[in-house]
Amino acid sequence: MTRVLVALGGNALQPARSAGTWTEAVRTMRRSARYLARTVAVGHELVVTHGNGPQVGDLVREAELAEKEVPAPPMYVAGAESEGEIGFLIAQELSTALARAGVPRIVVPVVCRTEVAADDPAFRAPSKPVGRFYTAAEARRLRAARGWTLRADRARGGWRRVVPSPIPRRWLEGPAIRRAFDLGLGRRCVFVVTGGGGVPVVRRANGAWAGVDAVIDKDRAAALVARELDCAALVIVTDVPGAAVGFGRPGQRWLRDVSAAELGAHLRAGEFGSGSMGPKVEAVLEFVRRGGREAVITDLRSLSRALAGRAGTRVRSAAATPGGGAIGSPASGRRRRAVKPA
Repeated sequence: MTRVLVALGGNALQPARSAGTWTEAVRTMRRSARYLARTVAVGHELVVTHGNGPQVGDLVREAELAEKEVPAPPMYVAGAESEGEIGFLIAQELSTALARAGVPRIVVPVVCRTEVAADDPAFRAPSKPVGRFYTAAEARRLRAARGWTLRADRARGGWRRVVPSPIPRRWLEGPAIRRAFDLGLGRRCVFVVTGGGGVPVVRRANGAWAGVDAVIDKDRAAALVARELDCAALVIVTDVPGAAVGFGRPGQRWLRDVSAAELGAHLRAGEFGSGSMGPKVEAVLEFVRRGGREAVITDLRSLSRALAGRAGTRVRSAAATPGGGAIGSPASGRRRRAVKPA
């Protein structure tokens, strides 16, 4: 039995151009859960992470609308709320799908914290847009009243809040979940962890933890979790079948089995957008370069075939056998723990 971490993209939870209703979310997750259940049915231990961008944006907007009646919480609290909300949704639908697939498991969602460095350069250059668009007058008021950083979006009009995106350094709940796997609970449970990259926290000089308003890249956090849990594979699920060279242009070419060196060269050449495929490629490269055996980028429909080596973009570590077996085959057993998490 191999241990696989599947990082769900936003489309697995809330499709583009949807109204964002709970009914839609349930319907979408019910469909996604069937694909995840197949992963367990073929013999894998499963860990799930997920995005939370639309959900956090909605919660921040709700707080703005209600602030005359209820004090608005910090954004990192909205991140924790979304972890609980989405974790509940995944638990509801995935537990049912697993039972129907004949592999019942206890689905355990955990609200997680991710440590970032207080002196991370990202705090000096906020870059990740969150929430709705504001008028210029609203932007001036919010700068003065709340100290927000807002940036004009000339293409779409209006102003939008931007927050830092620091690098994840440590998953605080990781040792406890790791211990659960060491005790064999991976064969009885599916853990849902570090939603949205986890709630960002920093360590104060007095040793206390403090939440910070920031966005942690969920795929980087997934790579961190996969290393901490000694996963055989990291699978990043997106809305396209894999990574492509020349994406959207004549001569587009999907990448299948590639080395870390080749994929890194394409990344440096600018083949992957910084706001789309780029972070996913960076995450899988980080995973395999720091001891992970292999990583896959694929869409949800192709998940089972990607785990069998028949779909998606698959990148292996230099130590992996060239042309080796698919994830879960005898040639790709789970590696011994050799690298400590960052």
